[in-house]
Amino acid sequence: MSLRVSSPRRPSSRALRGTAVAAGVALTAAALAVPGPALAEPSPRSPLAQPPSGPPKNPVATGYGGAVSTVDPYASAAAIEVLKKGGNAMDAAVAATAALGVSEPYVAALGGGGYVLYYDAKKRRVHTIDGRETAPRRMRADSFVDPATGKAIPFDQAVTSGLSVGVPGTVAQWETALRRHGTRGLPTLLKPAIRLAEKGFVVDKEFHDQTALNRERFNAFPATRQLFLRNGQPPAVGSTFRNPDLARTYRELAKRGPGWFYRGGLGREVVRTVQKPPVDPASGRNVRPGLMETGDLAAYRALTPRPTRVTYRGLNVYGQPPSSSGGSTVGETLNILGHFKLGADDTVRTLHHYLEASKLAYADRGRYVGDPRHVKVPLDELLSRGFARERACLINPDRAATAPVAPGNPDGRYEKCPVPGAPAVSTTYEGPQTTHLVTADKWGNVVAYNITLEQFGGSGITVPGRGFLLNNELTDFTLQPPAPGSPPDPNLPGPGKRPRSSQAPTIVLDGHGRPRLAVGTPGGSTIITTVLQILLNRIDLGMDLPAALAAPRATQRNTPQVFAEQGFIDRYGAALTAKGHDVALFPGPPAGTIGAATGLEFLSPHLVQAVAEPTRRGGGSAMVVRPRR
Repeated sequence: MSLRVSSPRRPSSRALRGTAVAAGVALTAAALAVPGPALAEPSPRSPLAQPPSGPPKNPVATGYGGAVSTVDPYASAAAIEVLKKGGNAMDAAVAATAALGVSEPYVAALGGGGYVLYYDAKKRRVHTIDGRETAPRRMRADSFVDPATGKAIPFDQAVTSGLSVGVPGTVAQWETALRRHGTRGLPTLLKPAIRLAEKGFVVDKEFHDQTALNRERFNAFPATRQLFLRNGQPPAVGSTFRNPDLARTYRELAKRGPGWFYRGGLGREVVRTVQKPPVDPASGRNVRPGLMETGDLAAYRALTPRPTRVTYRGLNVYGQPPSSSGGSTVGETLNILGHFKLGADDTVRTLHHYLEASKLAYADRGRYVGDPRHVKVPLDELLSRGFARERACLINPDRAATAPVAPGNPDGRYEKCPVPGAPAVSTTYEGPQTTHLVTADKWGNVVAYNITLEQFGGSGITVPGRGFLLNNELTDFTLQPPAPGSPPDPNLPGPGKRPRSSQAPTIVLDGHGRPRLAVGTPGGSTIITTVLQILLNRIDLGMDLPAALAAPRATQRNTPQVFAEQGFIDRYGAALTAKGHDVALFPGPPAGTIGAATGLEFLSPHLVQAVAEPTRRGGGSAMVVRPRR
């Protein structure tokens, strides 16, 4: 089955600044159309050979032999270096992530974690690696509650504390990823990052602004202050930032292996820092000690659960299962939307259904999704066609439902159109400061990888002498247990538990098991809606991938208001308001900007287009091994 697709056109610069571009005919149900290049294509170059201003950021690259898209040109160059030397997509992803630990240290570091989706081209199978941080064994449901008040401690105090630090998963995730799917060893893949940490990178405005945002709390920790604040100030734009401590840590990790982190000396340093955060007494900060012990690190394992999968318009969409809510919520929303005929002939109607379906899926996410090793998650039912049909019937095509809406009942007994009766569960706050990258190699293997510390700068606590920050992922838990008589919350803290995440690395295959798309983004709980909107733009609205990724965004997470970027409000706000949506500017952070996505698309079996943000958060970096001429 296929539908005709209009010939794609080169999007205008105005479109790439955030105006949604709609093709005139719906996308093929069996395969994606092949768009032409949307922007000038880059020639990948070594970051260390660039002029003092730093390597350029090119948001679109099309070519052969492998591709990468990240938020940072240094990380993209590290991945390309590995691909050119014969490494595969997983090797390149690990090298890029290690480089991000240098040039994007506030979102990607040894002290954090994340999720990997990997497509094995030979077997035509998608695999996952869950490197989410875990709570220490001494963590309890009320660990964030002040016994003096019976209320959760202030959120900012929870974030900047040892209490918020989960057992890091990144190193174990790298080890599992390379053992199962890589072709190079970790010592080889750390070399570009070590070189970058020693020689330094050029500070851009984004890095300067992120440092300035954290200046007050970074200044409270001598090790963090010494690393990131020069003479008490953020490094100047255009200056060179070096991290010799991290270079030394990476070298030792390459020599000693992951056991040094989880069962050796580096692990003991991490635990000592968490238990007794090295805070400057003069700062006046109340920095609570953490609960982590050496046994928690020794017990940590990266997990390899089955990916989620749903079929949408003839395409197979794979995602990350719980502990992330990304795959389940993206999948449920697509299942709901699959009950409607959507397209560019009525973009407002399509967007209305997207917002309403998201609203319903987020209600179910809040009520049912948590760490499946600790709570029962009805994943199969949440992704079932029967449940989607039951939820889809609640969408009024002419009027938005009042939010928050109640969750459904995924019990396997589905009625025509039941009225949910349970009260809604609020959405847990998640910091938007994550990053995402995609890689592909000449064999057709693909990686989509989310990595994070949670907030910009995580807990704010640097392991002294080691050059990396520790996460604050445990604030992704619900910090206040529900009141008696309230619905149970699947995301309460607990010993060894992984906090629920919204990270949603996504890989899309055609009906024959061949890769078509890989996408993902940072953005906290908006990650899911950004991934959904990119898929909707590409599949239903017929945009090419650069336009689909650049188009203005809106997010509906079962909240009274729809939050959107200004470009979205300008174009669709009035029409959606007429349907009952309360559309407001996304408050951030950063204000008015939702996500910073990366993606790639196979235009033919060997031709790949890598796509990054053209402007959001300073723009991203797409590169290919051999650019198309």
